[in-house]
Amino acid sequence: MAENGKLKRRIEEAYGLLKSCRLCPRKCGKNRIENEVGFCKTGLQAVVYSHGPHFGEERPLVGRHGSGTVFFSHCNLGCVFCQNYEISHMGMGETATAEELARIMLDLEESGCHNLNLVTPTHVVPQILEALSLAVEKGFSLPLVYNCGGYESLETLKLLDGIVDIYMPDFKFWDEKTSARLAAAPDYPQVAREAIREMYRQVGDLDTNGAEIAKRGLLVRHLVLPSGLSGIGKVAGFLSREISADTYVNVMDQYRPCYHADRYPDISRPLQEKEFADAVERAIIAGLRRLDQVEFPRYRMVHL
Repeated sequence: MAENGKLKRRIEEAYGLLKSCRLCPRKCGKNRIENEVGFCKTGLQAVVYSHGPHFGEERPLVGRHGSGTVFFSHCNLGCVFCQNYEISHMGMGETATAEELARIMLDLEESGCHNLNLVTPTHVVPQILEALSLAVEKGFSLPLVYNCGGYESLETLKLLDGIVDIYMPDFKFWDEKTSARLAAAPDYPQVAREAIREMYRQVGDLDTNGAEIAKRGLLVRHLVLPSGLSGIGKVAGFLSREISADTYVNVMDQYRPCYHADRYPDISRPLQEKEFADAVERAIIAGLRRLDQVEFPRYRMVHL
């Protein structure tokens, strides 16, 4: 984590991005300093849905004492199948000042969590940095996990260089037509590739301590969608060839039709066992060597 002087300079730069908002690739231009809202429906203050130790994250984050998650409300993506739509689309939660966010951070460290896991942080980076500075002044020192949807601005990511320890982006879609139809983001594939390159430049492959707890590095999530829509083969090939064959990847099997998925016939059903098995096989064939443990009925693979 950066020393507090550098952190304070980054806060000023980050809030500068809010005046005509360009925090994320949508660059909506809203003056969020004046509480205008754009696609993410967030004005000046961050909105927090919940916080606490979480034991459902990837093994290198959870350890014995859990990952200290802060779930931010709203999102810069519009996924029609979102499983947390009450938070991301409907905005359930309460506004939080910088002082309140800092107290949450300190409480998570005091409870023994292994890291601070910022869930859906993209649209509230300035607010997070401001709170982090206050927490650091009071001794906060946990590794920071940037747990995002992969739709990230390089300008914003560069403000996080030396501050974020662990990047955990989704890589949701390879195909532009699919990302336009299912997430209102036709440029998602290209943006995600560029963002992951920058994340890897900053932190490299995932590194763990003797207890197998993550200290620093990149961890990518890929949710397998029905009908092959997520493009696992091409996603895995990109990660293996253009990032690192040792990229730690969680191929996820938990898709179920939520929110407005019933309006889209090709994703209106649960994932089939064979679809998931095929996805894992494609990831292996692409050359990825570090796959998180994945489980499915009658199919199990453990950490290659």
